Amino acid sequence: MQTNGFIEKFQEKLEKILLPISEKLGEQRHLAAVRDAMGILIPLTIIGGFAILLAQPPVDPTTMTGSNFFYQFLLSWYDWASANSNLLFIPYNLTLGAISLYVVGAVAYRLAERYGIPKLESCFTALLTFLCIAAAPQTLETGSFMPTANIGAGGMFTAILVAIIVVEITNFCVKHNVTIKMPASVPPNVASPFKVLIPMAMNVIGFILLNVVCTQMTGGGLCDLLAHVLQPLLSASESLPSILLLLLLSQMFWFFGIHGDNMVGAVVTPIITMNIALNLEAYQAHKEMTHIFAGQFNGVWGGWCTYIALLIAMILVTKSKQMRALCKLAPLSTAFNINEPLVFGVPTVLNVFTLIPTLLCTILNICIAYACTYFDIIGKTYLVLPWTTPAPLAAFLSTMDWKAPVLWILLCALDVLIIMPFIKNYDKTLLAEEAKNEA
Repeated sequence: MQTNGFIEKFQEKLEKILLPISEKLGEQRHLAAVRDAMGILIPLTIIGGFAILLAQPPVDPTTMTGSNFFYQFLLSWYDWASANSNLLFIPYNLTLGAISLYVVGAVAYRLAERYGIPKLESCFTALLTFLCIAAAPQTLETGSFMPTANIGAGGMFTAILVAIIVVEITNFCVKHNVTIKMPASVPPNVASPFKVLIPMAMNVIGFILLNVVCTQMTGGGLCDLLAHVLQPLLSASESLPSILLLLLLSQMFWFFGIHGDNMVGAVVTPIITMNIALNLEAYQAHKEMTHIFAGQFNGVWGGWCTYIALLIAMILVTKSKQMRALCKLAPLSTAFNINEPLVFGVPTVLNVFTLIPTLLCTILNICIAYACTYFDIIGKTYLVLPWTTPAPLAAFLSTMDWKAPVLWILLCALDVLIIMPFIKNYDKTLLAEEAKNEA
């Protein structure tokens, strides 16, 4: 009885802290727009990642010889990729190589959608404005060209800021009737573009002038200034303490049945998307990759590992009818990182017996994986995969390092050992309830 009282007080305390936070985050339109926009970009990151893998296979022809069939295949792949590199790089250059263009358009579209103002027109306005400061055409003696340095991963956060400011200005103008009004007889599809003409002109002219002033004062454009200002913040955001804090918040939200990944996604997704793109840029240039917190790092070493460990522990030690039934239903979905059957079937919601061990395991896994990556024991993440890719396979394919799935299996086994005593005690409470109900 004392234990139950403690659990209830613990749950009430967490509920008072976390539920108001979740409500605020859910209502914050800018964060929600960024989160939703990043979801749109997932196919682009997958296509770009596989394009670079095809174009630059993880093969060193100077140290590898065709001593067996597998090595012969890899060397043939390398020769084919070298002969067709220009063609193979096209999808990468037009996806991850220009990802900031997609970011600015997607964020503007989603934010305009939330404000109820013309979406596509706001998207085009943000894209044009961003291009004016990030990739303004330059003229040389040999002709004109558009610089691309600021439209790749390095310009992502500038793109997000530009999209938000552009939509805010557009929304202000629309709400205060600073627009060109067409007669009522004009069809909406014709009138709508004119509605954003004045806001578009204001945004374009304003950002161009601001970029000129910035160039005169600092010697670099607005993109360079924002990148310099944001760099310390971005570096801090991918440190191990920051990663663990975000994981803790996500787990706490899940504890109350709130989709934790969605709640922290607005903060996490832009960072990991930018970092995966930067790692790919380094890989393409044959340079050292520098970002650990990238792509599906958190998923592979976090929930995708601990939930499988939870299921294995259940299979090994549980005897209650509820748990045994779940052990038959959940394996297939859990193997493909669809964890909702476990979350709501165990349930892990408001369940301290599962919260404590999964939280401990997640922190342990992330710390060990981070350390192994930092000290180059396993490779850094540089490929994005469909999120339903089984975790051990994802560990290998995202790093192209055979040691990564080995580490994942070892950590999963350790997690099982940690979780087993907790889930066994929880199973005892279920057995007692079932016996009481049957009596």
